[in-house]
Amino acid sequence: MSARSAAPMFRHLVLAVLVGGFSFPACSDDGGHGEGEGKATGSTCPPGSTVTYADHIAAFMEDYCVSCHSSQLAGEARNEAPLGHDFDSEAGILVVAEHVDEYAAAGPDAVNTVMPPSGAAPTEQERRMLGEWLACEAGGGGDH
Repeated sequence: MSARSAAPMFRHLVLAVLVGGFSFPACSDDGGHGEGEGKATGSTCPPGSTVTYADHIAAFMEDYCVSCHSSQLAGEARNEAPLGHDFDSEAGILVVAEHVDEYAAAGPDAVNTVMPPSGAAPTEQERRMLGEWLACEAGGGGDH
């Protein structure tokens, strides 16, 4: 498939995510689904935030997410992680930032622990750092 023919498909995927027509089932080692969905964390981008993708979020995703949510994985290797939810790049995370916030981040309004459903889990502080970064990047509040 050429990049030119893939572009319309990508636009449809992004549109489906934006209008809420794409679900975000949980990933687990046994292929099961996590229970429920979190809620928006209410995280904000504080002035002078020092949380960056390169210094903080890439390692977070590597430690807790990309074993299922990787663009390099297909089929059963994704453990039911939906296509288009690939967290091995900054752009891949930001395409579904709202879902990442609702499933794995923390802030003043919620501490979401749906993801990851098994294995090592981030601390609340790590989840708050993710929430802050998402607020800065997806909310347009920073240039990290």
